[in-house]
Amino acid sequence: MIILNGGSSSGKTGMVRCLQAVLPEPWLAFGVDDFVDALPARLEGTPGGIEFDADGSVRVGPEFRALEAAWTEGIVAMARAGARIVVDDVFLGGAASQERWRAATAGLDVLWVGVRCAPEVAAAREIARGDRTGGMAAQQAELVHRGVTYDLEVDTTRAEALDCARTVAAHVRR
Repeated sequence: MIILNGGSSSGKTGMVRCLQAVLPEPWLAFGVDDFVDALPARLEGTPGGIEFDADGSVRVGPEFRALEAAWTEGIVAMARAGARIVVDDVFLGGAASQERWRAATAGLDVLWVGVRCAPEVAAAREIARGDRTGGMAAQQAELVHRGVTYDLEVDTTRAEALDCARTVAAHVRR
């Protein structure tokens, strides 16, 4: 498994697409955005689900966490069944978020990749995308990396997604 962690609009999703193109074997891709999109609409904007504040902060509740745990276990089950998996996530809880993945992936070979991007660049991408709450990218740029340990880090501030994907792919092939 490859697990990418970075803030909103840091370039993770583009890197995942590029990784799928440059890695010689087929890799399945799953992202936290896919998970959030799969949630029932009634969980958005509720204390038990997921809340997006006007300043870009995100809060999640117990119903969200329970479904997230099931989603994580499902992805890990595919890896245990032999699928190559790349995950695009946002560790809002920093080290605690990573620990949830570590516990779920115990016994698997995981490449931990930090995807960094300067807050002002991520904020500009956020505006260009137009599908994110303003302020989320700048707020998450450093927050998601607190206490997290990586095997490899890439910085998408000036590097293209393909170049970052090639860096990750080279690490996978070792």
